[in-house]
Amino acid sequence: MKLFFSICTLVVAFALMAFTAADHNNIKIDTKATKLSWKAYKVTGDHWGSLRLQSGTLVEHGGSLVGGNFVIDMTTMTVDDIPADKGGKDLLGHLKSADFFDVDNNKTASFTITKIYPTGKPGDYRITGDMTIKNIKKEIKFNANYANGKGQATLKLDRTDFNVRYGSGSFFDNLGDKAIYDEFDLTVDLVAAK
Repeated sequence: MKLFFSICTLVVAFALMAFTAADHNNIKIDTKATKLSWKAYKVTGDHWGSLRLQSGTLVEHGGSLVGGNFVIDMTTMTVDDIPADKGGKDLLGHLKSADFFDVDNNKTASFTITKIYPTGKPGDYRITGDMTIKNIKKEIKFNANYANGKGQATLKLDRTDFNVRYGSGSFFDNLGDKAIYDEFDLTVDLVAAK
């Protein structure tokens, strides 16, 4: 009798898993069409550039987003506000160095959605997830919009949460006009693959 109940329990569990998996729709992200833009601030101005996704998937259930996972290719980082021959190449090299994102040893960063709630207006969501940079995971929250295969969000990240402390007034004194603000923006314009 116990064997019969065990078998029934297993059959029901597998049926539920199959139903749940079939009920979800994985939406692959078009990594070429998707744009990631960063902007960092310092006392004397700002710098900006771009990054590319290595991969990305959103999970949809019943017409609403319920999850997702994204991998950012840190090797694709660019500096767009300064021409390469006028200092842009040097700045990019510094950003990729161990002073900042240590790209040789941390070729990717990632973001995984852990909670997502519709906020009332169609396509608008409040997202909670785990951002991992330099192998350091930090929970972040932000608002986003996703409708008709396109999404947009601006994340405000504190680089010191990921042990990126170079030029930070939070950790070093007497930096004067060489201080770099801790927070930077990452704007995501997401496009689903067709």
